[in-house]
Amino acid sequence: MPRVDFHALPDHARLWVFAASDPVTGEPAARLLSAVDEWLAQWKAHGDPLTCGRDWRDDRFLAIGVDQSAAGASGCSVDALFHVLQHLQSSLGTTFLGGARVFWRDGAGAIVTASRDAFAAQAAAGAVGATTPVFDTSVTTAAAWRAGFERPAGDSWHRDLLPAVPRA
Repeated sequence: MPRVDFHALPDHARLWVFAASDPVTGEPAARLLSAVDEWLAQWKAHGDPLTCGRDWRDDRFLAIGVDQSAAGASGCSVDALFHVLQHLQSSLGTTFLGGARVFWRDGAGAIVTASRDAFAAQAAAGAVGATTPVFDTSVTTAAAWRAGFERPAGDSWHRDLLPAVPRA
């Protein structure tokens, strides 16, 4: 039983988060999730099937989790996952791979993405701040994904990109 419902994964499951640079909706999203599900159903590390699942949020964020208590994902098996997404992204018109991007919600609730420098510039201009909802794509466990993937910038590593607040 390699592929399971994401919610069945234990809190300690290892997690990788892939964030799309642009929203993926409708038929492209269905194609993405179908291809990912098909690949996860046969995902193995050194010949051992991996108990894994995926979650999809906000038309942008794909979380892949592996319960490593029986068999853990190896470097080669994780590389294979990255290759699958790399292959899919061109047909979807977005990119999933590539770091140094920050994702947050604007005042209207839309998800915005930009470089860290651009986010810091937005913060310096007062357009984003400590209460701005941000997405922490660096979470590494299913528990962290469930509990705090989206949270205020001031409660995340994003606070390092905000202007320092003078102390009273």
